[in-house]
Amino acid sequence: MTAGPARQDGPALARAGTAVSAPGESSPGESSADDSAAVPAILGDPGRAAHPAPDVDAGAAPAIADAPAEPEPSAELTAALRGYLDHLAVERGVARNTLLSYRRDLRRYLVFLAASGRSTVEQITTSDVTDYLAALRTGSQGHPALAASSAARAVVAARGWHRFLVAEGTVTADASRDVHPPAPPRRLPKALPVASITALLEAASGDDPRGLRDRALLELLYATGARISEAVGLDVDDVDALARSIEAPGGTALVSVVRLRGKGSKERLVPVGSYAVGALQAYLVRGRPVLAVRGRASSGGALFLNNRGGRLSRQSAWQVLQDTAQRAGIAQADGGGVSPHTLRHSFATHLLEGGADVRSVQELLGHASVTTTQIYTLVTVDSLREVYATSHPRAR
Repeated sequence: MTAGPARQDGPALARAGTAVSAPGESSPGESSADDSAAVPAILGDPGRAAHPAPDVDAGAAPAIADAPAEPEPSAELTAALRGYLDHLAVERGVARNTLLSYRRDLRRYLVFLAASGRSTVEQITTSDVTDYLAALRTGSQGHPALAASSAARAVVAARGWHRFLVAEGTVTADASRDVHPPAPPRRLPKALPVASITALLEAASGDDPRGLRDRALLELLYATGARISEAVGLDVDDVDALARSIEAPGGTALVSVVRLRGKGSKERLVPVGSYAVGALQAYLVRGRPVLAVRGRASSGGALFLNNRGGRLSRQSAWQVLQDTAQRAGIAQADGGGVSPHTLRHSFATHLLEGGADVRSVQELLGHASVTTTQIYTLVTVDSLREVYATSHPRAR
């Protein structure tokens, strides 16, 4: 299975009288997607930033009243970090959420350096970076210990900043070169069986606008393997109106195409099967227009709307999945909840089990490297082992 044909110009799938926002324009109540505009306020208090990002910082633990005030990084360190964030936003074009993640991790690094008596980038040593990694893993005053994966992300951010300083000629040596992020334990993706996916999607039913939206959202997540941020970031015009009939082993399949914007603002075209196409058509004709009229201003052409007519947030989409999974009585095999990424894992696993090649699945998922996709082959190998153990007469 490969990515679908290029999107043709023309009316979007059952367009429901929406206007498409200009590049960089945001819908009411939503953060601007213009990363460069976020940079001037990126080093300040997130609560006072010009472009707040509740999706990134939501759920953070409240500040402890008795915790001592953190030392303020020097103006030179702050300026050096600002230059790096400018570089990420303007020259590398990283996504806004990624930029804010770097900002948060590197802000903590600068506070650590200030507490260690460092006020210039030339004063930073390899020992400082090593001690910072140790503080991440063991915890420090006002900061809990981080898991290996979170600590690795923070160290990668620090290493990127140091490499930038060397490339810009600000320093002559990379203090982080010999400090490597901790290797997180390798965890296999957790996919739901096909029967559970079917039960989940059937539980997202209802002829009211919210029910139609929820069914279309979940059908689309499973049909495309989209990340939750990619799904809620869709506009109506990102859905191809021209569904095409394709002959498949099980009969004729009606396949459309959706344009997804992934990490680093990279776009890819992903086919959408007949079940998701039908759910999207029902939502666009009978659900979205009702939600759109509730909005006080233009939704910016967003595909999925909330009850107030604005763009559906990631948190709300996550809650839709949680509520639907609870109604369907579905949970992970280990007792954990079902997340949007569970549908993404299920999408990839079921494709491979159905005979799709790894390269095609890589393109559909938007992975930069095929090695990221190959972890799903381990899941299917486990399934083959189980089938062999229960089916072969001399397996036991």
